[in-house]
Amino acid sequence: MQTIGITGGTGFIGHHLANHLVSNGYKVIIFTRDVAGHTPGQFIDYALWDTGSKAADINAFKQLDGIIHLAGAGIADKRWTKDRKKEIRDSRVDGTQYLVRLLKEHAPGCKTFISASAIGYYGPDNGNSPFTETAPHYNDFLSNVCVQWEQASNDIEPEMRRVIFRFGIVLGKESGAFPQFANPVKWGVMPVLGGGQQVISWIHIADLTGMILFALQQNELTGVYNAVAPQPVSQKAMMQTIGHSLGGIRIPVPVPAAALKLAMGEMSIEVLKSATVSCQKIVAAGFNFQYSSIEQAVADILK
Repeated sequence: MQTIGITGGTGFIGHHLANHLVSNGYKVIIFTRDVAGHTPGQFIDYALWDTGSKAADINAFKQLDGIIHLAGAGIADKRWTKDRKKEIRDSRVDGTQYLVRLLKEHAPGCKTFISASAIGYYGPDNGNSPFTETAPHYNDFLSNVCVQWEQASNDIEPEMRRVIFRFGIVLGKESGAFPQFANPVKWGVMPVLGGGQQVISWIHIADLTGMILFALQQNELTGVYNAVAPQPVSQKAMMQTIGHSLGGIRIPVPVPAAALKLAMGEMSIEVLKSATVSCQKIVAAGFNFQYSSIEQAVADILK
C-alpha cells in the first residue's frame, strides 16, 4: 500500500481527496499545524507541518511515496488588504519552498509531486481564449502569485515527477464556491453579478479528485494541466441552472460592478473577470470527466 501525503488536507478539497485516495487503496498522511485537533482513521493519519515555525514530522516524510500540495491561505476568505495579500503569497511561495526542501532532504521514497495552482495565472479573456497551458501569464496580483507558486517547486525535479494543476472554480456541496452561488437562490433571489456574462471555468469536486488520482497513477504525466470542465459557463447561466434545479420562482437581482467593487475592493476583479480555459490537454492524456456540463454538476450537487 502506497502512502501519499497531502498538505492542506483538512480543507474542502483535501478532505474529498483524502477519502478518494483511501477508497482507491492508498494510505494518507495529512500534514497540518493542528495535529491534536484531528482524529486519525484506519488509513488516514495526521503529521506536523508548520511553515511559520519551520517545524515538521520528519518520520512522516520518510514514509511518503508521493505528495499532493494544496496548502495556501484562502483567496476569497478575506478582503485583500496589504497584509492579506502578503499572507496569500507567502503561504504558497514560501510554503512550497519549505516543502520542497523537506522532501529533498527527508523523503527518499517520494517519487511524485503534485501541486495546486490556479487559472488566475491567465488573467481575463483577451481574444485568444480559451487559454491553454502554453498561454503567457497575466500581470496582476493573482497571476503573479501563481507564477511564483509554480516556480517555487522547480527544484523538485529531477528527483521527482512534477505535475501542476491550475484549478478552476471548484464546485461541491459542502464548501467551495457552490454554496455562495446557491444559497441566495434557495430564498428566491438570483444574483446576477455585473452583467452576468463573465465566463466561469469550473470543475466538479469529484472530477478534480479523480484528476489528481489519475495524475498519481499515470507515471508518464508531467508538467502543467488545466483542471477545468469541458464546458465553461457564464455566471448568469450558472445561476439560471441552479434556479431551474431548485424549482420555484427565482427573481433575478442585478448586482452592479460598482457595488461589488465597493464591497469587495480589489478582490472584485476575480468575481467580475471572464476566464475561458481549455481542458483539452488532460483529456488528450486520457482523463474522462464524470461531469462535463454545468447541468450535470448542479444536478449531482443538489440531489
